[in-house]
Amino acid sequence: MKTFLGIELGSTRIKGVLIDNKGKPLASGGFDWENRYENGYWTYNIDDVWRGLQDCYCELAADYKQKYGEPLLEISSIGISGMMHGYLVLDKNDNLLTEFRTWRNTVTEESAKILTNTFGFNIPLRWSIAHLHRAVTTQESHVNEITHMTTLAGYVHYKLTGNKIVGTGEASGMFPIDSTTNNYDTNMVSTFDSMMKDYDLPWLLHDLLPSVQTAGENAGYLTEEGAKLLDPTGCLKVGIPFCPPEGDVGTGMVATNAVTPLTGNISAGTSVFAMLVLEEALSVLHPEIDIVTTPTGKPAAMVHCNNCTSDLDAWVNLFGDVMTQMSSEQSVEPSSKLDKTKLYYTLYNAALRGDPDCGGLVSVNYLSGEHMTGFNEGRPLFVRTPDSRFSLENFMRSLLLSSMATLRIGMNILTEDEGIEITRFVGHGGLFKTAIVGQKLMAGALNLPIAVMESAGEGGAWGIALLAAYLECKENGESLEAYLEQKIFADSAVSTIEPDPVDVKGFEVYLNRYRSALEVERTAVENL
Repeated sequence: MKTFLGIELGSTRIKGVLIDNKGKPLASGGFDWENRYENGYWTYNIDDVWRGLQDCYCELAADYKQKYGEPLLEISSIGISGMMHGYLVLDKNDNLLTEFRTWRNTVTEESAKILTNTFGFNIPLRWSIAHLHRAVTTQESHVNEITHMTTLAGYVHYKLTGNKIVGTGEASGMFPIDSTTNNYDTNMVSTFDSMMKDYDLPWLLHDLLPSVQTAGENAGYLTEEGAKLLDPTGCLKVGIPFCPPEGDVGTGMVATNAVTPLTGNISAGTSVFAMLVLEEALSVLHPEIDIVTTPTGKPAAMVHCNNCTSDLDAWVNLFGDVMTQMSSEQSVEPSSKLDKTKLYYTLYNAALRGDPDCGGLVSVNYLSGEHMTGFNEGRPLFVRTPDSRFSLENFMRSLLLSSMATLRIGMNILTEDEGIEITRFVGHGGLFKTAIVGQKLMAGALNLPIAVMESAGEGGAWGIALLAAYLECKENGESLEAYLEQKIFADSAVSTIEPDPVDVKGFEVYLNRYRSALEVERTAVENL
């Protein structure tokens, strides 16, 4: 039996999924981790990358052996995915020159603005080129030593295969892509080099950027060193082919079959973003909208918000702590450990019983900065007035609607300013794991039908596993679109929820209150 492995390094979890040639999950493994705020940057410890990958793979291999009665020795192909964007730079000896600076950092506002104005193309704060520009112009001591700039997925792929490669979609979060060539925009590369002339750098930009490949191209083979990094037991055989590494944006598109024009998806977890594959370019430059690409190089509009479920999850954990404390005081047996799935189900479903506008409550979920509304930092905020209807139901609904509010502000640009008619979005990610709740409230928030596929829980790890499996199909001349439509999603179960007019009206009231609360948020950032 042929098997294909996908591993995604997400914001809160490293997850691995092993599939067969029809996309059916065979085994899985994972490793929980969290970003840290250190020395002024959101980051992850690189040691945790390798410990997490090994734990994830070992758990997956054990799951496979338990299910099929034999060790996992051979894999047909592998794909690596990770959080897009950010800043990860190496010297000539492959040593990291700074901490890995994630997509969550918003310190690049000035650089992003300068590059956007110079290129005439929106450069978001989290893109690699914005971080590089800031490092050079603020004269950080490491910039002369850089020989390689990549992303988290690109870094892991390099260490496993020895190849400095990223997929087209991943590359489009580093530097603008020319979709006619599926490579970095050469005019903009030359412009950047001209901007940097006064700094007497020993490199040009093309010296630093990884090569770009589209979906289905062979991106290298697992080396002996790479096999030891992934599987310290030594069972995994070398020579396994890899697909190009992709970001979580690209894998989300694949996992939801949203790679053809006017298809779209919403990924809602630590951050939330909506993707829409474009038929034609937007009419004007919108600083709030990123233009990236699908794994095959088609342009896509991205509405990205840094904050989604982090504040919500913190409150759920607090309620869980209360229940644990109560159980402890009542001498409940340790075996009755708190069921997190049931806790989320209970609290999320309470939100469906809340008032459509949350009864006058409002929550601002900004744990970090939020470029969509102009915040460099965040302060999670909950506010109620003396006459608000303060109940668990309204409180939970407020937290959930808060996780969708900034996305709606960005989506208005596509639907109202650009006049794009969107038929539906496919949702995936943690917000949609609890059946119906996130899907129903998101439909009301965006006033659009929201579909969820049966495979939504597998997420980006499943998406990159599909791209690994696509290697063989591309060799036979099959397009990614046809492969997904005909071989993977032809018989997929899809649940679609239409927007409820009551939810739509209630969210509009809530959104107006949310916009007003942003002034309170701004004061909180300035004074706390």
